[in-house]
Amino acid sequence: MDVRISPSLMCCDLMRIGDEIRTLETIADEYHFDILDWHYCKNLSLAPCFIKGARRITGKPLEAHLYVDNVDDDLVGLCLASGATTVTVDPLIAGENVWRFAQMCHARGQRFGLFLNPAVPLEEALPFLEVTDRLLTLTVEPGFPGQEFQRPVLEKIEKAARLRDSLGLPYDIESDGCCNERWYRALRDAGTDTFVIGGSGLFNKAPTTAEAVEICKRELELALSS
Repeated sequence: MDVRISPSLMCCDLMRIGDEIRTLETIADEYHFDILDWHYCKNLSLAPCFIKGARRITGKPLEAHLYVDNVDDDLVGLCLASGATTVTVDPLIAGENVWRFAQMCHARGQRFGLFLNPAVPLEEALPFLEVTDRLLTLTVEPGFPGQEFQRPVLEKIEKAARLRDSLGLPYDIESDGCCNERWYRALRDAGTDTFVIGGSGLFNKAPTTAEAVEICKRELELALSS
């Protein structure tokens, strides 16, 4: 398969998160941790302690996706100390601190990423792309699963892929939101390298996560094989 799979753990059974991760090992290339503070968007979700716990279970990469309105050195440092291998921030929130956060990640041998909400143009990330290892494009508004796919984001992904290739920039492209059988092919063809798969693509497919994983595998293979 020519894409990477990153299950969104805010969508799993959090009362059984250790067992969930063990079950997901057969499909996951990495894991995605949404950290939400109720201020950036009206939802509360995971925290660095979940990353620390997951690190005891899996050796795969772990992404801390910071949906918070006050990104600072302490939070980035805590995510890294907890075992995150990528920390992803909003350039509109991080502002002039982007370079420092990137340096913090790179100094520890880890990856730094930027994410763009659906209405935010690629131009907001342009000043920072040379220090960016991952560009995360959201195809829905942040904070809640089950929303409609924002089709114009496909053009943003295509533009980001062309820019990367033409300038030899280092980032991979990740997509989050509506990564499911309806959109796998379009997202991959636009330039997505990594799918963040949550409820619609994985966890809501069957009564158990083990069954859902097998369904997801089949749907991915069917969508991307031709």
